[in-house]
Amino acid sequence: MSSAASLPPPGRPNSLVIGGRTDADRALLVPRGELVRGCAQALTEKLARLPAGTARVDVDMSGVYFMDTAGLEFLEVLRDHGRRRSVPVTATRWNGQPRRILELAGLDTTDPLRSPAPEGTPSRTVSAVALEREERLHLLQEEVEQLRQAIASRPVIDQARGVLMATYGCTSDEAWHILREVSQLSNTKLRTVAEALTAGAEAEGAAPPEEVRAALSRALARRSAR
Repeated sequence: MSSAASLPPPGRPNSLVIGGRTDADRALLVPRGELVRGCAQALTEKLARLPAGTARVDVDMSGVYFMDTAGLEFLEVLRDHGRRRSVPVTATRWNGQPRRILELAGLDTTDPLRSPAPEGTPSRTVSAVALEREERLHLLQEEVEQLRQAIASRPVIDQARGVLMATYGCTSDEAWHILREVSQLSNTKLRTVAEALTAGAEAEGAAPPEEVRAALSRALARRSAR
């Protein structure tokens, strides 16, 4: 099993498949896909089907390429299973964006199931940790949303880069910088700029808005002056 994980092509349905095997009294679960809404229920059903004599559960997370706050519910299901059955449970081999989410949530990126507050921790300390965790989760939600928007915008942005490369003879990197500069100069979202330029390149497409055209002229002028 590889430790590298990549995002699926745009448009492919999001899903979570939990595979694995049972060797003697140890279960190895291998989830693949996204930890999003519904993932906790899928895990609950999978755990319920484990043999009665299962004395240990190890989860290999290397096949998970995306995770939002629902992934924390996934972890809670694992933790609860270990407590109720009095068996050790691990969740290891995190990478990519899910690992970043664990960092934002203040969890152990090696195995987040090893991160509960120690017994005997004063309630005041627990409250402070809870507040910090809430702040981290807010940042986490913002980052997840930004990533989702970036993934959704990628096809049209790539098309717009192609339009600029074909029209102005620039490289792919130069086209990317031009798009970003037009977005900043016109105070227009990058996706909106890309859609306007792509539509304008079509045979019967409408010309981009005046502010986008003006910003594009300025960006191209700056490029020529360099």
